[in-house]
Amino acid sequence: MSALTDILLAPDVRPFAVAAAIMLALGGIELLATLVGFSLSHIGKDIGVETDSESGLGGLFLWINAGRLPLLILIILALGVFSIAGFFLQGLAHGIGISIPAAIAALAAAALSLPAIRVTSRGVARVIPRDETYAVDEADFIGHVAEVSVGPLDQGLPGRVRLKDVFGNWHSLVARASPESTPLPVGASVLLVDRDAKSFIAISAPADLIAQRSDRV
Repeated sequence: MSALTDILLAPDVRPFAVAAAIMLALGGIELLATLVGFSLSHIGKDIGVETDSESGLGGLFLWINAGRLPLLILIILALGVFSIAGFFLQGLAHGIGISIPAAIAALAAAALSLPAIRVTSRGVARVIPRDETYAVDEADFIGHVAEVSVGPLDQGLPGRVRLKDVFGNWHSLVARASPESTPLPVGASVLLVDRDAKSFIAISAPADLIAQRSDRV
């Protein structure tokens, strides 16, 4: 037991031991909270990850699927992957008789962790339950191009349109045609221009926006 403690407290693995301890603490608190009917992961449920996809940091957050699963779950996952990568890296180093300085090992482990976090977070996002509009505000869909899935859209009963957000999640939204618009058939590309208390307001999407949407798909 003392040998294991000595290994975990060794200076060259301390960052990874701390990461593992934080991961276990957060996981334990989340487990206890879930047992009493309250999940801490829902605290950040309505908080979107607002990043500029054009920036390096924003692109990195999107790349590791930030926003596709609760922030707390992503943090726990990242800490676990970082800890495993660090212990594995230092274990290899000790096996050949060297010790990597903690700072360098932490940077290397962080770099090695990113692809693993991307893959595992995508898998976790597919199995954990979440609301359809998680991490985005429906008001943000105004100005986006969607496709009519239930229609046609006219001045009668509302239909539905579907679109994909920046995180790759599909959304099905209640919509109707603008009073100035002609009926919009199923399969038509529409532009969401407004929203009232009951539904989104749609018009026929301009050709240039349809082309841009096709390029992104």
